[in-house]
Amino acid sequence: MAANNNPTVAGRRLGAELRRFRRNSGMTGTQVAERLLISQAKVSHMETGRRAVSPRDVRDLCMLYGVTDQHAVDSLTALARESSRQGWWHSYGNIPHSTYLDLEAVATSVRTYEPMVISDLLQTPAYAATVIEETIPLVTVEQAAARLKVRLRRQYRIYDLARRLHLWVVLDESALRRVVGSPEIMREQLEHLHALSTEPHITVEVLPYSAGAHPGLAGQFSVLEFSDTREAVVYLEKFTNGPCLAKTSDVQQYSETHARLRALALAPDQSRHLITDAIKLYTS
Repeated sequence: MAANNNPTVAGRRLGAELRRFRRNSGMTGTQVAERLLISQAKVSHMETGRRAVSPRDVRDLCMLYGVTDQHAVDSLTALARESSRQGWWHSYGNIPHSTYLDLEAVATSVRTYEPMVISDLLQTPAYAATVIEETIPLVTVEQAAARLKVRLRRQYRIYDLARRLHLWVVLDESALRRVVGSPEIMREQLEHLHALSTEPHITVEVLPYSAGAHPGLAGQFSVLEFSDTREAVVYLEKFTNGPCLAKTSDVQQYSETHARLRALALAPDQSRHLITDAIKLYTS
């Protein structure tokens, strides 16, 4: 399947190049912010691809860093224009969680905890359609159809050999027990989950009820990592769009939380046994 092109790729490449030029100039982010009369946060966000960089920003930064190679300046300007384009999902209308979609499309790995439902990327079409229709108040038929198409297209990443996304999912046992749609939909979904859990790039671990109170009680979260930078980010899913956390202390906190949840969860083989037992509940 074809990869999903994403302007965030250009944004992260541009940010990495701007960071390299700044370091070569010997300037700190604070010094750049003072010279250009902008916030230090803006400098940081431009270098990590979390903020759009205009061609004018490129010009000002290159002048400040003493970049005289016009070919390099033109290349950075082209990346700035490319990064300002909208992601492929915008063609489907007003799709929520666009911040997360930007990140997921260029991530190399995602570690996630799901307390209520099967993770989006592991959902069958029927299960995904039911989740969308039943959990979003006032959603129209057209909106539900668009969101389903986006969700299913996102799943290309786990089948794309060239850009395969590595997943490490911790599921609460309640996600296996909660009937979404019908017993038939649940059986198909759990069989699909069981099959995907055997793939080498997908790890599924189930957190059993017997684990009791645990750090995941605060809710769903995802830790995303990227090949073009060491900086991981955390995304907290909310009703429409959630916050993205990039502070090192936040990333460490959620990374440790995910590690503790994995320690409390059943091992992958044991998790598959529990999934098999759950499938039997939906087999007439």
